[in-house]
Amino acid sequence: MPRHILPVDRQHPAIREKIAGLNLDLVETVEASIAKNAVVVVGMAQNPVVRKARKLLRDKGVEFAYLEYGSYMSEWRRRNALKMWTGWPTFPMVFVKGTFIGGAAELEALIASGELDELLG
Repeated sequence: MPRHILPVDRQHPAIREKIAGLNLDLVETVEASIAKNAVVVVGMAQNPVVRKARKLLRDKGVEFAYLEYGSYMSEWRRRNALKMWTGWPTFPMVFVKGTFIGGAAELEALIASGELDELLG
């Protein structure tokens, strides 16, 4: 089921550029990393779930790029651009071969089922 996103034609023309460009640099940096790396973890400092995802990948011997944006008290407004872009409400955000797979729990399930190996194969 596709998620609902307000169509551009329902945005007033005066604000379209502001919406499109809001923290675009962050999204573009993540997209560039996804294009260069098989696995990318996007996270934030002090988050134990982000640490768990990175540990799962290290324990499995999977190389990954890690992008960290702020902490609980900093850069939260900028991180909202990533949440809006992916539709995912929490960190980490894990990408495998360009596909967003979810967070640490979803990564752990893919490892347990063997599907991560298939995706990386």
